[in-house]
Amino acid sequence: MTTRRTIAVLGATGTVGSRVIREVAARGHRVLALSRRPSGEGPDVTPLAVDANDPHALREALAGAAAHGTVPDAVVVALRTFPADEAFLVGATRTVLDAAARRGSRVLLVGGAGALRSPVDREALVADDPTYVPAEYRAVALAGVAQLRACQAHEDADWTYLSPPALLEPGERTGRYRRGTDTLLTAADGRSWISAEDLAVAVADALEGPGTERHITVVHDDGPAGARDGDPLSGAS
Repeated sequence: MTTRRTIAVLGATGTVGSRVIREVAARGHRVLALSRRPSGEGPDVTPLAVDANDPHALREALAGAAAHGTVPDAVVVALRTFPADEAFLVGATRTVLDAAARRGSRVLLVGGAGALRSPVDREALVADDPTYVPAEYRAVALAGVAQLRACQAHEDADWTYLSPPALLEPGERTGRYRRGTDTLLTAADGRSWISAEDLAVAVADALEGPGTERHITVVHDDGPAGARDGDPLSGAS
């Protein structure tokens, strides 16, 4: 039986954050939904107004000093900016890592595909490969790389950086995906993609059963469910 946890989700109203909240709440976890314009549904979801640009407010929320009075067991960071705002993304990431390290909370960051290695050239990053990152999105991809570097520079925090595949968009929750480490994965159809719903499944699985790798990635998979990195994984039904 899965241990019931309190999970804070920063970026709660975004494409990824909102689906992560739905997934972890459905599994019986308590959720703190952090965003500038808080919203949330369900008896176990507590919406909290927190501006990620305000380090003090963010630290207070993660320390349990806000109205909820609860220190989260884990924090999901689901922040993305377009146009790119690298300073904001890195600053908010450092604030979360600092606060989590002091309180002993785990941090799972939903980052960018640009921080992965290219499957064509393992010495190159996806951010530098126009096959996967068009020129208009390169600054966003590089901001994700900077976010990962900020995590790697933080020696005290317990963090995992989850890079989605090249294409992430709303779709169907199948519960099936394949997981890897720091290299971009492609699905059986040759595309590098996953639905936001299945990414949320991967996030919840990683929170409930953390591995040893700091940088992981996932991709859609149509095969049978498995339980090892590199194999298809299935979330809770």
